[in-house]
Order: sequence, then structure tokens, then C-alpha cells
Amino acid sequence: MTGSSEPFLLINFKTYLEATGKRAVELARIVEKVGKADDVRFGVAPQFCDIAQVAAAVEIPVFAQHVDPISSGAFTGHVLPESVKASGASGTIINHSERNLQLIDIDRCVQRARQAGLSSAVCAGTAKLAAAVALTEPEMVAIEPPELIGSGRAVSKERPEIITDSVRKIRNVNRDVRILCGAGITTGEDLYAALKLGAQGVIVASGVAKATKPEMVLQEFCKAVRKLM
Repeated sequence: MTGSSEPFLLINFKTYLEATGKRAVELARIVEKVGKADDVRFGVAPQFCDIAQVAAAVEIPVFAQHVDPISSGAFTGHVLPESVKASGASGTIINHSERNLQLIDIDRCVQRARQAGLSSAVCAGTAKLAAAVALTEPEMVAIEPPELIGSGRAVSKERPEIITDSVRKIRNVNRDVRILCGAGITTGEDLYAALKLGAQGVIVASGVAKATKPEMVLQEFCKAVRKLM
């Protein structure tokens, strides 16, 4: 996945009712359909209970929303990376602002995900943290200022400097990691601005999951990607 230079768009379903259970499968199928029609690379991140049924319904990458830095054993209530993999996921989000971790645990999660055969998309709220997590060598680093998440105010417009600063700092320590950004991105224009600033993709949540017509939003994203290709 990360070897390609094409933008990667990860749709995070969070715990929205609009993307829960059968609706998660329906939304994932819409994402896959639009991506195939426009030759744009999408992935989805449903809730844990929905991973298996979503992964069985689509061929695009399915990510977990979190894993814990544990091995098999007596860890009731934790998320084992191997369980996520066995459910059909190919990757996982780590350290989303709604599921914060200490840097040492981020490192452990990345390593455990790799051991389980999962790729990692590690979130960071600042350029400094983005560079630090890039040193753990995940497949992707996603810069997401927490104050803009779910705000409808796109990071690519409200805080463009954090994207360019993150790209610079990350590339100083890791030349290979894919750089994503997120927070408030809801339109094709927001996405296009992010890609122009040096991002290689985005993480989007409510802009798609809670959209009245998600297919139209996704098609707008595809148009933005094609403008750069």
C-alpha cells in the first residue's frame, strides 16, 4: 500500500450510528464502488465489531481504529493485533486524538501491529510529535490537530503551516513513510489543498460517514485527486 505514490484516502467510521452494523457494510461498499469507478485508493476504518463483516464485503483495505500494545494472554477488554488481523483487517489507526497513547506505547503498538501483519497509520496532533512517531517506522503518519477534528474547519485551510512543517520534520527523519493529514476535511477543495501542501492522503470521518449523500462527497474527493494526477 505505502509503496504507491497515489494519494490514499482513509475513511474513519468512528462510532457513528450512520456507519454501524449493516450501515457500515453499506458505506464501505459505496466507498469501494466510487474508488473503483474513479481509480482512487480508499480504505475504511469501521468499529471492531464490524471489521469482519466489512472485510468480507469489500476488497479495499480495512483498518481497525486502535490496537493495544499487548501479546496474547490475560488482557481482558484489550485489543489484540492478531485478533484484528484474523477479523480481516490489513491495518490499524494508532494514537487517534480520541484514543491517545504515550509515545512509548505508540512505538510498541507499531511493532506489535507489524508482527501481526498489519500496517499502521499513526496520528499526531503536532509537527514535533509527527516527527517523533515517524521514527517508529509506521507505514503512515497522519497529522491531525485535535482542535479541528469534527469542526468542519479543514486543517489544510485553517492550519496549512502545520502540514508543511510536519512534512519537513518527518522527511528529516524518515524518507519513506506516507504522510496523511486530517481534521475538518469535508470537501474536495479541502482535500486538494492538503495534497498541494505535501500530504499524500487524508483521514476523513464525519465528512463522509455523516454525509446525507456520501457518494457525492467521495466523488468530489476523487475529482480533487485527479486534478493532481
